[in-house]
Amino acid sequence: MSANSLPEGAAVWHSLEVDKALDLLDSNADSGLTPDDVQQRLQKYGANELEEQAGRSAWEILLDQFKNIMLLMLIGVALISGVLDLIALQSGTKSGEVPFKDTIAILAIVILNGILGYVQESRAEKALAALKKLTSPLVRVMRDGRLVEVAAKELVPGDVMLLEAGMQIAADGRLIEQSNLQVRESALTGEAEAVNKQATINLPEETDLGDRINLVFQGTEVVQGRAKVLVTNTAMTTELGKIAAMLQSVESEPTPLQQRMTQLGNVLVTGSLILVAIVVIGGVIQARGFSNIQELLEVSLSMAVAVVPEGLPAVITVTLALGTQRMVRQNALIRKLPAVETLGSVTTICSDKTGTLTQNKMVVQSLFTNNKTFGVTGEGYAPTGDFLLDARKISLEESPEISALSVACAVCNDSVLQKEKGEWAILGDPTEGALVTLAGKAGIEKEQWNSKLPRVGEFPFSSERKRMSVISQVQEVATGEGSLNAVDPAIANFLQSESYLMFTKGSPELILGRSTQIYLGDRSTPLNEEQRQKILAENDNMASKGLRVLGFAYKPLAEIPPEGSDETSEQDLVWLGLVGMLDAPRPEVRAAVQECREAGIRPVMITGDHQLTARAIATDLGIAKEDDRLLTGQELQRMSDQELEQNVDLVSIYARVAPEHKLRIVQALQRRGRFVAMTGDGVNDAPALKQADIGIAMGITGTDVSKEASDMVLLDDNFATIVTATKEGRVVYTNIRRFIKYILGSNIGEVLTIAAAPLIGLGGVPLTPLQILWMNLVTDGLPALALAVEPPEPDVMKRPPFSPRESIFARGLGSYMIRIGIIFAIITIALMWWAYQHSNAVYSEELSKERWKTMVFTTLCIAQMGHAIAIRSNNRLTIEMNPFSNIFVLGAVVVTTILQLMLVYVPPLRDFFGTHYLNLQELGVCIGFSALMFVWIELEKIFLRVMGKKAV
Repeated sequence: MSANSLPEGAAVWHSLEVDKALDLLDSNADSGLTPDDVQQRLQKYGANELEEQAGRSAWEILLDQFKNIMLLMLIGVALISGVLDLIALQSGTKSGEVPFKDTIAILAIVILNGILGYVQESRAEKALAALKKLTSPLVRVMRDGRLVEVAAKELVPGDVMLLEAGMQIAADGRLIEQSNLQVRESALTGEAEAVNKQATINLPEETDLGDRINLVFQGTEVVQGRAKVLVTNTAMTTELGKIAAMLQSVESEPTPLQQRMTQLGNVLVTGSLILVAIVVIGGVIQARGFSNIQELLEVSLSMAVAVVPEGLPAVITVTLALGTQRMVRQNALIRKLPAVETLGSVTTICSDKTGTLTQNKMVVQSLFTNNKTFGVTGEGYAPTGDFLLDARKISLEESPEISALSVACAVCNDSVLQKEKGEWAILGDPTEGALVTLAGKAGIEKEQWNSKLPRVGEFPFSSERKRMSVISQVQEVATGEGSLNAVDPAIANFLQSESYLMFTKGSPELILGRSTQIYLGDRSTPLNEEQRQKILAENDNMASKGLRVLGFAYKPLAEIPPEGSDETSEQDLVWLGLVGMLDAPRPEVRAAVQECREAGIRPVMITGDHQLTARAIATDLGIAKEDDRLLTGQELQRMSDQELEQNVDLVSIYARVAPEHKLRIVQALQRRGRFVAMTGDGVNDAPALKQADIGIAMGITGTDVSKEASDMVLLDDNFATIVTATKEGRVVYTNIRRFIKYILGSNIGEVLTIAAAPLIGLGGVPLTPLQILWMNLVTDGLPALALAVEPPEPDVMKRPPFSPRESIFARGLGSYMIRIGIIFAIITIALMWWAYQHSNAVYSEELSKERWKTMVFTTLCIAQMGHAIAIRSNNRLTIEMNPFSNIFVLGAVVVTTILQLMLVYVPPLRDFFGTHYLNLQELGVCIGFSALMFVWIELEKIFLRVMGKKAV
């Protein structure tokens, strides 16, 4: 039976009484299930394991590479070339030549391109394997009245599971009873702070996942306390299982670059076949029969090889790999190569808040004491900063009440502030770390005050009490005046004749309700109703800004209160003040958000945190305005997909969201035609990361699950790094377009030249398949690689992103390739006609047949060198550019030219490639015709400049 066959109401366990939940699952809180019950339920619900769907095998991925239309055409060319070589070999017309060299070379290119594609695609999806690691191997349960330890996969709904600190929770469950239980649910909700759980509370059905404090979830970790839990969901019905199901349901879409390369292949192959048909039909008509069919087939084969840019996949792969290296230096690790270029198309960045937009460090922003509100400066946990009153820096002597409040922050605290490798860090709770840092800014060092006020007792924090108290013995310290000792001046006015001080912190309303006096200036006075209302109003004001607010008070004691007397001892307190703190924004993110705006990219915040905090951070960073709309998880849950789609472009802040909400947001944006980058660190983010066009995981705080589902990992967890990577993506795409123009312009010229030879009555094929492969791989490939590292244009992040759905031929690239290809062909055909006439006039028939072909081959190759130099910029003339700004282009031109001349002047290479020796006059003519290509492109730039147009 399916594991989905849970009792009715399984989705709302948090709204049920414990007894009702036990009845529904026919279980007993004390004795658990019987062995028979367990066996029946194992058969009904199945093992408590995540199920994996079968994906493509390695062989399927490899075979898919050879379904590419350009590779299929090359395979066909290789086979026909092999048949023609076999016929020639049997007839003896090609004696002395290396047999099947064209076939072998073409098939080698096909195999190389297939392997390159396989390497890019074959990275196995390991996200589900990482999910499985979150499940605990062994669990303690009550079975038949006895406590036993069983394998996690044997858990069934109705089991009674026992939890204690350090355990990983193996299934979803409803708390039966608990004692001071805290669970870290960051894997599911993305929020780092541990959640205080309560068993006795019942919650509304619509309560968000992060607020279901009477439930525990598979894959989360017990930080503190112990509990007894009724297992309600196992395997794929757990929240973790739902994430696994969503993860496996997301299908990977081809990237914009992959779509463009498919389109390019279709256009090139279709155009080539049409041209081949024209040449063959024209040749047959011209010969009035099929007498020259073998020659026409050879021409057709050469044209087919010429039209396919064999070096392009390799050049693109190397370009993307170089992009990944540059990105790693900027703290962005690319996991999937096509993501480098895809980043350049991003129109929307959906970012988590905690740790990405913020520092993941709680920082005190505001104090309210002595009826004054003070601002606090400083970043992170560094104990340096100033106190501001009405935006004016003030000294602690002017406001001694700050020192008094800071003592309470330092003493009523279990965290330790320390410096590691030049960085300030805290050991303990981030909230308490912020308080220790605040005290440090006021000159109150916790270690020193531990000796001035050594702890002798405490009433610890619990989720029920919502407060903690520390009892300290007052020690006299040296005053520096002779041998006199006295109480530290910061707390001298706290005491009369008492020997102990109790400091209390917690919920402001609760602490204020237990206070009867207030510390103003340097003494305590009775707390009146007006003061209470003012404090509560300031508490509300701080909370509305997204601050987490704590209240502080103290009480002088004559003796140490007995253990368990917290209710009576924590009365008649003296109110000290409010402290408001925030996970502060990263300072560099504001500039990054502004850069996004200028680049036409919309930043969106998606967080599991409360809406007030989310709005405060988003407004501060410029992601949203004060009055912009905010959507909560509950509101989103009630929306249909169509309603969400209508609103998704209007909302820049999402708060209290669940895993499925993030996925729906991404999908809604994509349906609106947006190209989405999504950041995440928790298990809950994995489906959305996989669905997004670019999934970005956190390198520091990210789970293995999120990293495996992502395309890119931020090594510094910083939003600004995403913007830097997006810029690099734009540069990569611009350079890819640049070398596609370069490569395909020459390919079109080659095809037209080959097609023209039989039509203008020249005997034979001007270029062999092997020579064409040389041009496409070497004389095109090396300069193309050099163009791939061209530095960015200055306005790369001052324009909107180009549409990810635009054609590869968009914005004039197609017309440029055709125009340049035709110019290439005209120049080469003119040379070819002259060379043919020259060779026939000067040399014997046997030599002339080879000589004019070599001149055509050499002219095409050297013309490409001028093309490479000129195409570096679309608008600037070559003489206006620094020739050393891309030294690789100069190096590639020099090396490629030398290699080409070696094919003409080194006998073994000449024999293998079927070229012929050229004298200086012939070489000079080739160089002269080749230079015309460079001159033409430079004249085009001048013409466009005069006409006031911008080149492609």
